[in-house]
Amino acid sequence: MSPAVHRTTAADRPQAKSRDHYRVFRSIGTRWSDNDVYGHVNNVVYYSWFDTAVNAWLIEQGALDIHEGDVIGLVIETQCNYFAPLAFPQTVQAGLRVTHLGNASVRYEVGLFAEGEPLAAACGHFVHVYVDRATRRPVSLPRPLKLTLEILI
Repeated sequence: MSPAVHRTTAADRPQAKSRDHYRVFRSIGTRWSDNDVYGHVNNVVYYSWFDTAVNAWLIEQGALDIHEGDVIGLVIETQCNYFAPLAFPQTVQAGLRVTHLGNASVRYEVGLFAEGEPLAAACGHFVHVYVDRATRRPVSLPRPLKLTLEILI
């Protein structure tokens, strides 16, 4: 008996999301070093932009203290689908939303848009588990953090 083969159809493939899918946006300038030898931003840079969009927003909202806070977020899962190339010297706009808010974890969705474009060049997610800084054991989301994250739902 041969193993089942799953054939991907157009309906199964991830689709680029529009700007209205996201709650807040952050502009991020590309750098010369972001481009790879193929003339577009290398895939690993997209994950850095996800981290930048989420953590900068949390820090600006006063919900996360990366230097002195008792609670820190650790990434336990990440994924990205690419739809169109981005390249230096473009400005990228990162759209952000929360799709799951658990007791100790959060799933963020991030869309990366070329400035002014209606559809994302890339869409992805990552999951933070919030832990005690010293023990690295999961903890309940502190109330100020939870209230800030609820804005993104």
